[in-house]
Amino acid sequence: MLRIFALLATLVASPALAGFTFANIDGGTIDLDDFKGRPVLVVNTASRCGFTPQYDGLQALYDRYRDRGLVVLAVPSNDFRQELASAEEVKEFCEVNFGLDMPMTDITPVTGEQAHPFFKWMREAHGYAPQWNFNKVLLDGEGQPVATFGSMTRPLSGPITDRVEALLR
Repeated sequence: MLRIFALLATLVASPALAGFTFANIDGGTIDLDDFKGRPVLVVNTASRCGFTPQYDGLQALYDRYRDRGLVVLAVPSNDFRQELASAEEVKEFCEVNFGLDMPMTDITPVTGEQAHPFFKWMREAHGYAPQWNFNKVLLDGEGQPVATFGSMTRPLSGPITDRVEALLR
């Protein structure tokens, strides 16, 4: 019985990065394994949301810390019915209005049974699921979630930057 619990604990604690890939908004894939050793802030986003101006803060956070290793991954989703109709529209909207150059996935489900495997893993192994757009998950360099933040937490706020800086030390 103890061996079963140890095996389950190992499975639940396995790195988040292992095996998770997303469709890249530019084509191809984004493989989270490529970010091993670097903290990653995963943010479910939407183009027609009251929190959409947070794109400015996400880009500023990425600009501030990318040379030290931080990755900010934007995951556009229409789960809350506030995303544009196509990846092309999302990409153009984000480039024109916010000058985004951070990694961005194609439009991706983040909740429910259709959720991307990363978000299913977060829900099943860590009890976390986005409740709205611009929810954030901070992963350490081993792919383990170290903090989650709701929509109201701005990207450059102390709770986020303090955690990022601690991971970059």
